[in-house]
Amino acid sequence: MPPPSPRARTASGRAPVHRTPVHRSPVQRIPLSRMAVLDAAIALADAEGIDAVSMRRLAEPLGVVPMALYKHVADKDDLLDGMVDRLIGQFSPGAEADAAAPAIEPGRDWAAAVRSSVLSARAVIQQHPWARRVIETRSRRTPAVLGHMERLTQHFLAGGLSPDLTHHVMHLLGNRIWGFSPELFNAPDSGPAAPERSRPTPDPDPADYPGIIAIATDARARRPEALGCDEEFEFRFALDVLLDGIERLRATGWSSPTL
Repeated sequence: MPPPSPRARTASGRAPVHRTPVHRSPVQRIPLSRMAVLDAAIALADAEGIDAVSMRRLAEPLGVVPMALYKHVADKDDLLDGMVDRLIGQFSPGAEADAAAPAIEPGRDWAAAVRSSVLSARAVIQQHPWARRVIETRSRRTPAVLGHMERLTQHFLAGGLSPDLTHHVMHLLGNRIWGFSPELFNAPDSGPAAPERSRPTPDPDPADYPGIIAIATDARARRPEALGCDEEFEFRFALDVLLDGIERLRATGWSSPTL
């Protein structure tokens, strides 16, 4: 067997090793879809707050250019609407599927059904601190939004409430149907605290507000470990009081005055 030719040897004098080339398959990317975009936006808002959500920032984890997102969401408002819709779909099992034609059994315990639906919404909203702010700024009634309102409406009607009373009850519940209370002076959900500003008037003297002091003192004695009001307790307390009052109105056949 003749020795290898000089050209067949490497610079070290050894014969080269012939390797079979490896054919690597391209990286498999998850196909871009509206749901993928919305879920990525929710994940980004959960991690960094709603102010971090932009087309540019959203494109990064999806591995696309920002313009590619506009095939699936029309604009920022459409993106926010879609994010809210995705959360509404988690309010209760099958919420998205039965939005158009919810099956409500007549005569069932309507108060228990409404309470369960509202608390289900609250459980979802509490997992996403940015959601309240976004819901409060939405003006478009999407099918998901209308579906949730329809399910609650059907619970009331099936429980014997008149359309008239149901109309006013929905106004009464207000934002509670989305899982949060219309509290005053809530701390902001996110963002840096506002800097202290000099005030032209002196701070209030606690002695001028004995009623408020009495309430605060009693609450602190009952829950010394709490840093403030128990928001979860207050939400459930208000919901139960409202439902009890609504039942009394239903039982007495209440109706609004005719103009």
